[in-house]
Amino acid sequence: MPRWSVYTTGERIKILRGKTIRQTDLAEMTGLSLPTVQQVEQDKRMTLPTLMKIAAALRVDTSVILGQQEPRRAMRHEDRTTMRNLSVAVHDTAVGVLPADVVVPSADDLRRMVARCWDLYWKGRYVEAGAVASLLLTEAGAHLHAQSADSSAEAWTFLCDAYRLAAYVANLMGSRDLAYAAIGHAQHAADRTADDMRGPLVASGRAWIYLRDARLDEALALAEKAALDIEPRFSSATMGQLVAYGSHVNFAAVVASRMGNKDRATDYLSQSHATGARMGSEHRAHGTLFGPVSATTQAVGINVALGQTGKALTLIDSIRDVSTLSEAAQNRYAMDKAMAQADAKMWDASLDTLEGALVAAPDWARHQTLPSVIVQKVGRASTARLRRVSKLIGAVPPGADGFMPATARTAL
Repeated sequence: MPRWSVYTTGERIKILRGKTIRQTDLAEMTGLSLPTVQQVEQDKRMTLPTLMKIAAALRVDTSVILGQQEPRRAMRHEDRTTMRNLSVAVHDTAVGVLPADVVVPSADDLRRMVARCWDLYWKGRYVEAGAVASLLLTEAGAHLHAQSADSSAEAWTFLCDAYRLAAYVANLMGSRDLAYAAIGHAQHAADRTADDMRGPLVASGRAWIYLRDARLDEALALAEKAALDIEPRFSSATMGQLVAYGSHVNFAAVVASRMGNKDRATDYLSQSHATGARMGSEHRAHGTLFGPVSATTQAVGINVALGQTGKALTLIDSIRDVSTLSEAAQNRYAMDKAMAQADAKMWDASLDTLEGALVAAPDWARHQTLPSVIVQKVGRASTARLRRVSKLIGAVPPGADGFMPATARTAL
């Protein structure tokens, strides 16, 4: 695949509009004539006003169209629209700018919206989750403005959750600046709630952004502090507290494994398993799901990261049913399983596992980078199948001209 800058301006516009937007659609979206759009894509005509209109319609910066900056990986038009709307909602709500026609929702309405948004997120439907998060931010902001100063603690909780969701969606879709902004606003909101759990939840979210930004030392320090801040007494802990602690301590193990710190990863993994065993089954709270199955499946990826392929495969053999996990967690487990199989040179099994996940969850897979790492690892072991899987993830098989291989660090 050629580098983005190698394409002509017309070719880049064609790629950005994709298969779902026809030239006639782009003409209608921009107010330009169809002949103008056709001439632009043939590199025969481009004025600055035309450039600005096309960039706005396609939801990209003008520098992307001109080849000075590459588009984000796997970004379709609907993705870009969602991220632009989410960005507007995050920044406008933060300074109190709300639409004039916004209807103030009830607390129950906001609880349902938060639950709906988390449900979409854990199904791997990130574009839909982002769209709901945009609306949630605006309505949570309106709800807060309608409260008196001495009764606003719960309203700040809704706004905190809305910002945290926005940060998670932005982080997964590669909009790192928006993720940082949203998690910062989430922290501001958390400080104004009456819930001691909100601060550590936000801190853990920031640690995840650090992780994907390869700020590993800072991610580990923050993840460890978040887990410590919410560590409950097992004898009196509620199920919600156990969910929060188990998922936090497991995340600390993930970060430690990415740093190659076996001792710390093993210690946190032990605490994760102990928490899952105490719970007995999977439970949902605070926007996440955790239990014994989560602890075991996530341990597969942690052992893979530590280079302990044998342990990872042993765990895989012990796992019989993952149906109690969220769809996104099931898909991630499939990726970790495929990676373990690739490390063990079980090439066909790895590609079978990977292809199954890609076919079952194509929208989720579009926003993941680990599939590219697996394809790179498998190499030329199974050429026909490798080409088929590479096509599913939008990559070129290793060794082809222009293939930029992902690494363990860039796949975080």
